[in-house]
Amino acid sequence: MGWLFSSRTRSELVQDLIRPEDTARASVRVLVHTLRGNVLWSVTEVTAKTTGVHPDLSPGESMRYIRCDLLQRSGGEWGYKVMDESMAPYYYSCPLRYLDMAKELSPTWREKVRAHHARRRQPVTAMAGGAAR
Repeated sequence: MGWLFSSRTRSELVQDLIRPEDTARASVRVLVHTLRGNVLWSVTEVTAKTTGVHPDLSPGESMRYIRCDLLQRSGGEWGYKVMDESMAPYYYSCPLRYLDMAKELSPTWREKVRAHHARRRQPVTAMAGGAAR
């Protein structure tokens, strides 16, 4: 899917992206979300009402997945691009606790998320040759 732009503000766009949806085929709700820069992370739960919503879901069954919405401003409009974990997005700032809340769809991507957070927790070391006296 490509980028979709509209005249909404960034805040309005985020509210639209986390708003629950209820259609004849499925209901979708965002359980938790966070904004890291212009990346909106969420754990989303989809409940099938009919067959064909997802290969692993029968009517009445639910699954949770991690969603990654990229946000961008262009020409006075805000746009977004929807991705989820199964696409192994090239973004790794997903909150670690989200990994325990959703079905694993990309083990390699999750490893990179964990590595990203591990690097962020490492203390900053003195530069070589620049030790304080």
